[in-house]
Amino acid sequence: MSYTPFNAPILSGLLGDAELTPFFSVREDINAMVRFESACALCEGRHGLIPEDAATAIFAACKTFAPDLRSIGEATARDGVAVPELVRQLREHVGEPHAGYVHYRATSQDVVDTSFVLRMEDAIAVIEDRLKLVDTALHGLEKKNLGRSLMARTRMQPALPIAAEDRIRAWRAPITGHLATLDDVKTRLLVVQFGGPVGTLSGPSNDNAAFASDLAAELGLGRRDTCWHTDRSSIVAFANWLSLVTGSLGKFGRDIALMAQSGANDITLAGGGVSSAMPHKQNPVKAEVLVSLAHFNAVQVSGMHHAMVHEQERSGAAWTLEWMLMPPMVVATGAALRNSRSLIDDIEQIGGAAVSDGSQ
Repeated sequence: MSYTPFNAPILSGLLGDAELTPFFSVREDINAMVRFESACALCEGRHGLIPEDAATAIFAACKTFAPDLRSIGEATARDGVAVPELVRQLREHVGEPHAGYVHYRATSQDVVDTSFVLRMEDAIAVIEDRLKLVDTALHGLEKKNLGRSLMARTRMQPALPIAAEDRIRAWRAPITGHLATLDDVKTRLLVVQFGGPVGTLSGPSNDNAAFASDLAAELGLGRRDTCWHTDRSSIVAFANWLSLVTGSLGKFGRDIALMAQSGANDITLAGGGVSSAMPHKQNPVKAEVLVSLAHFNAVQVSGMHHAMVHEQERSGAAWTLEWMLMPPMVVATGAALRNSRSLIDDIEQIGGAAVSDGSQ
């Protein structure tokens, strides 16, 4: 068993996501950190906080900077964060007389949090596109099965006949709802972090507000009136949203697995998984993995609520917990959407004969 199933050679095809996993690579993280340092220097030069020639030199140096990732990893074991060693290397690359202006007024959390937000901007775009595809595919499934009927089940017992589109609409409604709430999630999450050593540099004073707005614009992000070093509610809201998405897809997967158990009267599926011992079987693997991923994110999101509890002006422990929990939640959501889209394509038919309108 590999350390993590999300990028393991065997399980990643089932549980991982080749498009989303790279956003959490060391190189992408460091690249986003350097992007922050470059933008910060440019804006500080424009606002007279550092000499303009220093800002120009730092901006140019960031374009050619090739960090020693091994040394950064080794130093992180000592420092608890990658930024001190990254800044040391970047200052060495910039050279004198401008090296001292690298990372001016910023702190490690500004760099790490903004790196995360920058990478999540791209990751959310992937997730949003896939969610729209699932929504469209479910709408198509509904039209394909109009007028067909199946037995409704309450508390897993036969209840009354319903139209196939009734069940499909119940799957689709929350997906459409998650799309509707995503803009608010993005507005809250995709904001620059700049608070300085103790979280006081991005307050409401005119100079700080103007600088923060300029930095946000340079990075293509929003901004708040205050820093969010210890206010992790926007990240937790994002985690909640991810868990809601996978939860809705898990309900869809659970229903498909149960319908497959009932036989052809409820559903006809293609592309099931084979059994090593029973060649006649077609296991509803994609449906099952949707249930697993829903449970996984539900467990992780509780940890994200624990990670809201920061001590005073910064917490190393709570912050580190975020780093452990958020990447697999994002990848799990991507995998759930990918499997859902494929599963919908595998559905050949839902329900049996057309529903009678009672006129005969």
